[in-house]
Amino acid sequence: MPKAPPPGDVSAGTPADSPAGSSHPSRRMFGRIAYGVIAAAAIGTATTYSVRAASAKGDLSSNLTLIAPAGAGGGWDGFARETQQSMRVEALANNAQVVNIPGAGGTIGLGSFSTMHSQADTILATGTAMVGGIALNKSPVGFDDTTLLARVAEDYDVLIAPADAPYDTVDDVIAAWKKKPKDFVWTGGSAGSVDHLTIAQLALLGKIPASDITYIPKSGGGEAIQTLLSGTTDFASCGFNEVSDQIEAGRVKAIGVAAPERVQGFDDVATMSEQGYKITLTNWRGWLGAPGITGDESSQLLDILQATRDSAAWKDALERNKWTDVWQTGEEFAEFVKEDTSRVEKLLKELGL
Repeated sequence: MPKAPPPGDVSAGTPADSPAGSSHPSRRMFGRIAYGVIAAAAIGTATTYSVRAASAKGDLSSNLTLIAPAGAGGGWDGFARETQQSMRVEALANNAQVVNIPGAGGTIGLGSFSTMHSQADTILATGTAMVGGIALNKSPVGFDDTTLLARVAEDYDVLIAPADAPYDTVDDVIAAWKKKPKDFVWTGGSAGSVDHLTIAQLALLGKIPASDITYIPKSGGGEAIQTLLSGTTDFASCGFNEVSDQIEAGRVKAIGVAAPERVQGFDDVATMSEQGYKITLTNWRGWLGAPGITGDESSQLLDILQATRDSAAWKDALERNKWTDVWQTGEEFAEFVKEDTSRVEKLLKELGL
């Protein structure tokens, strides 16, 4: 059995996400939930004391590795590091470390993680990008090769352009895109990510053929922003929290947010739905446990994650990052993964991907 990545803030795996956009979506993405997770979900409210309760195999809060299946600076990396910081501030994990394993919409990290059988002291960040990555890359592993733990938070994408771009509304973008569709270069996260899907859905609603989309995937929002500011790309779709500072500084222009309502603090940025383009894709984020862990280990991990989610430090992270709390565990989380898989695969099929 391969060893876990060494503790510490290090990177491993491929250096960038693979487009792999020509693959047909996989049909094997049905989350299987372990008995331990179901049992843990019934616990309800976790306390710091329950977090500290040691099992026969030891207290998992003494050492915990958090894998971000993406490069530094991206959404998963930020999510993992905010979780790490909250655990440290609240003394919920004595030695929480973040490891980056980027590539192919999170499936490189997922593939490595699926071999860590019974390695309960390591958890993997997951979310919408992994749902799309599994489908687009025809990944031989999926959610059923892990232990579902919790869905934690979600955020929404925002469509941005350089500050001096001659576009102020989604209609402006669509009108120019239709005139020279292949000349417009888009960027965002990995192929199959919510960034990619938001752009693809916008094309569908604007009656622009999917084959005319020129999309350059990046391993994270940081890299995507760099290409936009350097003029390599024309538009980007990124998580609001990844670019809010760039919007505030006036370096980029926010054209529309893919949310059901305007983002607090950015009331002047209209939603895409307000502008006639109903796109409300959510970029959810959560945690997976290794395959084969015991019921007691699942319970311990959920106690740690629940206590983190309930902490003041995490509530502050939600506010700063413009994230929404969407805590789900057990069968509820398993059903959500199944529904999200179906929704994303249907969209990819419509796009011919």
